[in-house]
Amino acid sequence: MTRRSLLLALWASRRAATSQVIDFESGGLKYKTLTRNGLTIMYAHLPAQVREYSIIQVAVSNGSSVPWVVRTEDFVFEKPDGTRIKPSRPRSVVNELVEKAGKSDVIKLVATYEIGLYGLSRLQSTNGYEIRRQNAFAELTSAKLKAAAAASAIAFVDVKLKPGESTDGAIFFANQGKPLGYGKLLVRAAGELFEFPSEPIAP
Repeated sequence: MTRRSLLLALWASRRAATSQVIDFESGGLKYKTLTRNGLTIMYAHLPAQVREYSIIQVAVSNGSSVPWVVRTEDFVFEKPDGTRIKPSRPRSVVNELVEKAGKSDVIKLVATYEIGLYGLSRLQSTNGYEIRRQNAFAELTSAKLKAAAAASAIAFVDVKLKPGESTDGAIFFANQGKPLGYGKLLVRAAGELFEFPSEPIAP
């Protein structure tokens, strides 16, 4: 997707009278985006499963005139039978990856995340993964510490976005290492309910 196409998709999402979900592709990932009260949320399923987790990549941009708080716990995945899966807290995910995941798991996670992220680099995230990664790596020499820092930088963290600010990160759902599949992603933010239909990733 070109820069112009992405900007047009974001503009259309913000202007849509019905606040409808808009689909687009970037970096080989299929994204869904929706804007309510000036807050734009977009997400895509990451094809890699790491240990027990299914992972989605989220980008949030505040185009309103007021600050909005976005938290990991605001995201819930609802299956067709009504079962809801809450995301794991970032700290617990990072701790597990550091203690139990192999080097290849972390490399796979970082590589998959960055492929998607840099396809969206035109979003110019003001305090997302790239900034966190640079800060975390600034003074580290240990390979294990760098792996921990990488996992920590990737995880979506609770944030208060001022007008014009944006962020990104990965949200982890403990789902026995299986894709989330059909259902819908629900996000309560900006005083609204964002509802995204979800389909399995094509093989």
